[in-house]
Amino acid sequence: MSTFPWIAHYPKGVPAEIEDQRPKNLLELYQNAFNQFGSREAFENMGGILTFQEVDQLSTNFAAYLQNELGMVKGDRIAIQMPNCLQYPVVLIGAVKAGCIVVNTNPLYTHREMEHQFNDAGVKTIVIMANFAKSLEEAMPNLSVENIIVTELGDMLGGLKGKVVNFVVKHIKKMVPAYKVPNPISLKSAMAKGARMKYTKPEIKGEDTAFLQYTGGTTGVSKGAILSHNNVVAHTLIITQVFKPLLKEGQKDIMITAIPLYHIFALNVNCTFMMHIGAKNVLITNPRDMPGFVKELKKHSFTLFTGVNTLFNGLLNQPNFKEIDFSHFKVSIGGGMAVQDFVAKKWQQDTGTPLVQGYGLSETSPVVCCNPLDGTHKIGTIGLPVPSTELAIYDDDGNRLAQGETGEICVKGPQVMSGYWNKKNEGVFFEGGYFRTGDIGVMDEEGFFKIVDRKKDMINVSGFNVYPNDVENVIADHPKVLEVAVIGVPDPHSTECVKAFIVKSDPSLTEEEIRDYCHENLTGYKRPKHYEFRTELPKTNVGKILRRKLKEEEAKG
Repeated sequence: MSTFPWIAHYPKGVPAEIEDQRPKNLLELYQNAFNQFGSREAFENMGGILTFQEVDQLSTNFAAYLQNELGMVKGDRIAIQMPNCLQYPVVLIGAVKAGCIVVNTNPLYTHREMEHQFNDAGVKTIVIMANFAKSLEEAMPNLSVENIIVTELGDMLGGLKGKVVNFVVKHIKKMVPAYKVPNPISLKSAMAKGARMKYTKPEIKGEDTAFLQYTGGTTGVSKGAILSHNNVVAHTLIITQVFKPLLKEGQKDIMITAIPLYHIFALNVNCTFMMHIGAKNVLITNPRDMPGFVKELKKHSFTLFTGVNTLFNGLLNQPNFKEIDFSHFKVSIGGGMAVQDFVAKKWQQDTGTPLVQGYGLSETSPVVCCNPLDGTHKIGTIGLPVPSTELAIYDDDGNRLAQGETGEICVKGPQVMSGYWNKKNEGVFFEGGYFRTGDIGVMDEEGFFKIVDRKKDMINVSGFNVYPNDVENVIADHPKVLEVAVIGVPDPHSTECVKAFIVKSDPSLTEEEIRDYCHENLTGYKRPKHYEFRTELPKTNVGKILRRKLKEEEAKG
């Protein structure tokens, strides 16, 4: 593999001088950040700010409460179910300090999804935002959870502002449905009690589990990826090397964190890595409120931004987007789903900075591939394997394919999980320890990898493979299209045919117009046979378009 050009961009492994200082576990990594950056601002949300010192103290208070009041011990599972807010990093780090295994949970889960995840993980304690406690109430009859800690959105904003936010959210906006859960514990009171208790640092080994990161269930029943302290520490050191071209001594970077912290991308790139380099995270609670999001962006001289394609596309279509100050901006990194070429090009045109694409999964902590941040990125690709990481293309029988051939992307590296929680893991890895991602890809002549599509989303049209990303990328380039999703639907003449679901950016767009456009830009078997215009497309809370939901709707007729 030494002949491939990514070696020129990323070293083969983590440099010796960094490896010598490698933290033994996440506790040590966090503590190093607290010691080095103490008085710096670490997190900001809704105008409230926490310094590194404050996060350190508050998280220790929470850890002490877990240990002394709730009897939580090393290895106990604690679920966090909140949107982006100041409480999240405090609770997350406090749980790690107590030696607990963190189960990050989508707050929009239904009670059935909660039941599956919490029972599968064996969750003992849940920390939940009051807005979502009604669903927890519905799940409780089928759960064996011992402790429920409830917080409200403004709890860490302090003073009058926190009280006003809680009042508005609950009584004006009516965003907190009435709920009844057994013996709820107030997070504020738990923190106050913890401040008077003794914290005992647990003995944590590198191979101990830090996070159970559930895959989200967009392709079936969600599974918990076992991420060890070693996995997350290695990932942090690896990403440090990727970001090296942008990191300057003494410079304080500001990261916009619109992706929810329960998502693996934000958890370990925005939260863990940014803490490691002393950067500040601006936490966006509701990025779907695009006008409000733009208003918030105007307040900050941010330097870094992570997001998904739909988020970048949505911002670009806001009328006052260009009023944002991009003078300090360095780069945006897209992940979670394919970044469409036209979005990447328009983003660079409007902001003056590149939108580069990376790639990873919950099972890989997440990053395994990223475009170089030194200006040599390649639009339309997921970039090059990051340090200490190998990517290879395999066929279904476990045979490694040659450069330029299309097959399943498989990955091997220190950030890759050991397996799924409570699962036998047959077929998860190929021989040699290569994790099977389920994504179809190809490596080009320059060593850059490209995602073709999800294996399960491939459409079979008369024996020809059609990858939805290919078709979506073409349709999305039409000036009157805002968003598009493509799926396969049954067809009596060709097994399957292509159907496109389109959200217009210009109401004058007609089916005839888009048909003619596809006829000009797509080969015959790739052209959609059916079109459906919609006002919106189903998405995950991160903003990833859910083709699965569209397939389910089609199946119901």
